[in-house]
Amino acid sequence: MLMSGGVDSTVAAWLLKREGWQLAGLTMAIPGQGGPEGSAVREGVAAAEALSIPHYNAELEEEFKDLVIDPFASEYLSGRTPNPCARCNAKLKLGLLWDVAEEILGSAALATGHYARVFHIDGRPALARGVDPDKDQSYFLYGIKRDRLSGLLLPLGDFDKAAVRTMAAAAGLSAAEKKDSMEICFAQEGGYRQLLEEKPREPGMILDEEGNILGRHGGISGFTVGQKRGHGIASPKGLYVLEINGERNTITLGPRERAFRSVVEAGEINILLPDALTEGAELFGKTRSSGEPAPLEILKAGDGRITVRFKEPQFAPAPGQCLVIYTREGLVAGGGVIDRSSSEDCPAGGKS
Repeated sequence: MLMSGGVDSTVAAWLLKREGWQLAGLTMAIPGQGGPEGSAVREGVAAAEALSIPHYNAELEEEFKDLVIDPFASEYLSGRTPNPCARCNAKLKLGLLWDVAEEILGSAALATGHYARVFHIDGRPALARGVDPDKDQSYFLYGIKRDRLSGLLLPLGDFDKAAVRTMAAAAGLSAAEKKDSMEICFAQEGGYRQLLEEKPREPGMILDEEGNILGRHGGISGFTVGQKRGHGIASPKGLYVLEINGERNTITLGPRERAFRSVVEAGEINILLPDALTEGAELFGKTRSSGEPAPLEILKAGDGRITVRFKEPQFAPAPGQCLVIYTREGLVAGGGVIDRSSSEDCPAGGKS
């Protein structure tokens, strides 16, 4: 059981123990939080002790830095907007950390406190959305390898957050009152922007859509596609970041309606339902974690890439974020990392 000491993983462990599973807690030390003696491990240990289950610590700080933190900083510095949580799940929590669990414990399954579900359809496992649309975290789990889905346990997928806190309180778990973490785990003090401030940044030009110079920026890592504030350029209706060009070190601004895109291209595709991701298929997708999946058509699929056209243009799909594709039933067909988007067949125009 992956344990952070928070209410979600603690209640997930409590539910599994109540069902009769033999559990052991496993916590990954996070860089910047004191290593094996840091808060993440301490809270994981405390949660395991409260449930009377053994606890183990996985020291993967170097791997965390190499696989999550360094790519996060590199992506931002190149003008992209990475999703470190999705990457951490794919590479570490459901990757290397699972390997550690198998090596140390010989575990038959891995459980997490994510709000998503695993169904078994015709003998094959499928990742699905959680019942609470406001808390669903299947978007962040699309990167799990298909052959590991059958061993993934997600006890919270059938509950909403209020029910989880109620269960924690009823069970007398101190985690019931613990606040949800809203920051990136490795950049909680000062946020991710403080982390990026430690990296060298190169000032550049802020442009309008015609290429006219509107001003200067202090470094493209301070911006993301769709951002309205922080660029310092005044306009009666407000200007939004439409494009970040890492090669030219420029930011392009324009009105909000020009930030909508209908065609989205993504690479690094992970396929969970091969039969669903075919050219011409009509499915649903998300380009950010919030909101409901929107109808789309697959234009191209193959060679680790996918191109889709949304029926209704989506606001500011950001390169570096994830495109996750769902079936009508809410099963995750697959997903990847957005490379670019365009307004083909969209009156808003433009590309990013």
